[in-house]
Amino acid sequence: MTGTTRRLTTAQALIAFLARQYTARDGVNHRLIAATWGIFGHGNVAGIGQALLESGPDAMPFHQGRNEQAMVHAAVGYARQSGRLSAHAVTTSIGPGATNLVTGAALATVNHLPVLLLPGDTFASRPADPVLQQLEVPYAGDVSVNDCLRPVSRHFDRIARPEALIPAALNAMSVLADPANTGAVTLALPQDVQAEAYDWPEEFFRERVWQVRAPAVDPDELDGAVGELRQARRPLIVVGGGVRHAGAQDVLARFAEDTGIPVASTQAGKGALVHDDPRDVGGIGHTGTAAADALARTADVVLGVGTRWTDFTTASATLFQHPGVRFVNLNVRPADAHKMGGRQLVGDARTGLAALHEALKGHRVPAGYEAEYTRLKADWERRVTAAYTPASDGLRPTQAQVLGALDTLVTGDDILINAAGSLPGDLHQLWRTRSHDQYHVEYGYSCMGYEIPAAIGVALAAPGRPVWALVGDGTYLMNPTEIVTAVQENIPIKVVILQNHGYASIGGLSDAVGGERFGTAYRFRAPDGTYGGEVLPVDLAANAASLGMRVLRAETVRDLREALAEARRSDVPTCVYVETERPDTVSGPPPAQAWWDVPVAETATRTSAVTAREEYERHVTARRRHL
Repeated sequence: MTGTTRRLTTAQALIAFLARQYTARDGVNHRLIAATWGIFGHGNVAGIGQALLESGPDAMPFHQGRNEQAMVHAAVGYARQSGRLSAHAVTTSIGPGATNLVTGAALATVNHLPVLLLPGDTFASRPADPVLQQLEVPYAGDVSVNDCLRPVSRHFDRIARPEALIPAALNAMSVLADPANTGAVTLALPQDVQAEAYDWPEEFFRERVWQVRAPAVDPDELDGAVGELRQARRPLIVVGGGVRHAGAQDVLARFAEDTGIPVASTQAGKGALVHDDPRDVGGIGHTGTAAADALARTADVVLGVGTRWTDFTTASATLFQHPGVRFVNLNVRPADAHKMGGRQLVGDARTGLAALHEALKGHRVPAGYEAEYTRLKADWERRVTAAYTPASDGLRPTQAQVLGALDTLVTGDDILINAAGSLPGDLHQLWRTRSHDQYHVEYGYSCMGYEIPAAIGVALAAPGRPVWALVGDGTYLMNPTEIVTAVQENIPIKVVILQNHGYASIGGLSDAVGGERFGTAYRFRAPDGTYGGEVLPVDLAANAASLGMRVLRAETVRDLREALAEARRSDVPTCVYVETERPDTVSGPPPAQAWWDVPVAETATRTSAVTAREEYERHVTARRRHL
């Protein structure tokens, strides 16, 4: 170091910079980039890899991954569990290592969760052209495979010279810490630039604290929202992930208690109220409860808090049927606040709810309305109990009964993770959340293979708490490799594999839309060429054991309860493997309480498709645009 500069490689400077970045909320600082995940190849081993080695684990902890997409999932799980106040970086080599990031980046950006991606890139100096793993684009010499990350990143930059890192790194941190604009941030790093030395100003490495803003709502917007809610006779609150990200759960509970307004939740918002709160009426939309969906159909004013209003939430725009229904949207992102033709209330969920609470002091919904939703909630709870209860402990469990067995075991400490298949629907309808962060279902992107790596990230953010990854066989086969990471680091995640021999969720959907379960079963081919033969002799429990997990097999409900209890006590990565009974052969979860738009073939010769099209046309007439 000479004078006010320090001579480091670009990669060394980046790691030194990241080690001194913090977020702040409520007067508490959090390390912004708490660790880096990496798989090394020629595109980053001599740059970021060497820099991580040189900096040491105290400056930048390192986690070794097995799959690039899975590393992003682990980082996203960590960020969500950390309330978006702390994140991880992910480094890969160029070429396939970089493009494997795309799915994880999309998931992070869709869900507004921060992750810093540091893919290696081809030479900026172009000493040889093409180099190994370089994509040649005849019309653009500056394009590389990393450009695939542009549309799935909230911010993208390529560091073509060392000094360009200074503004690029600062811009990256500002996006990661921005509650309205966070997601995947990509800094593409040419492998020669990573290793190039530069005299960096010391000021670049000073400690920086990025305030996580909680903007207050506009007074005029607040007055309009209060006016709508005061006039409402049948108001409903719909909460999304923004409530959790803002830490607004306690404010929401007090607001709902004092006004008597019932609260329904999206997948991301479930848990904002715990299940036994009298105002919690459960999940809403296609995978929602009968209670929440019935209230939604007759609601005259709907207050959306931190929700993006996706098609599952709105039942593909068929759910809210009151002729004069009006929407008020409290959201930190203006792009979401205007949806559903709603009255905009742009601001932080916690400060916004607090302002609404203060302005509505003394206001309460009619007593008859409270009695109505209390009865609907109780009716649904009885249906949940029925779905959870087996006829006999000696039988093979249904998927709902697996959740029922887990329900008897967990406390508010446990965290459940899921993302895809039929489980998100069952969980949204049936699961009884016991703490604000227990329910971790990634349904913004609904990415198969998310659960196991995300469980590792969550366990890193919440050490000592039982973390459950619930996966079907289809999801497990997508991405089991990070089990090795859990074993290597002795992260005691609990993986529950539900074996149902195929894509059960899509199989059921295929039936509903006239597809007759085509291509959804894990079976040998039958004589007619379809996958209708014998079940494949695949042993996923043996596979998990081969990757180093402790494995417990359960044949019956009784076995399952014992295995889950043993897994919960375990201090090593443990898998519970259970083959489930098909819900169409025994009592399963309640059917969908609202529609979901999946277009059906307009013309067909097979009876199943013709019948499905008739049903589709009946439902689609209920769709309306809320303007």
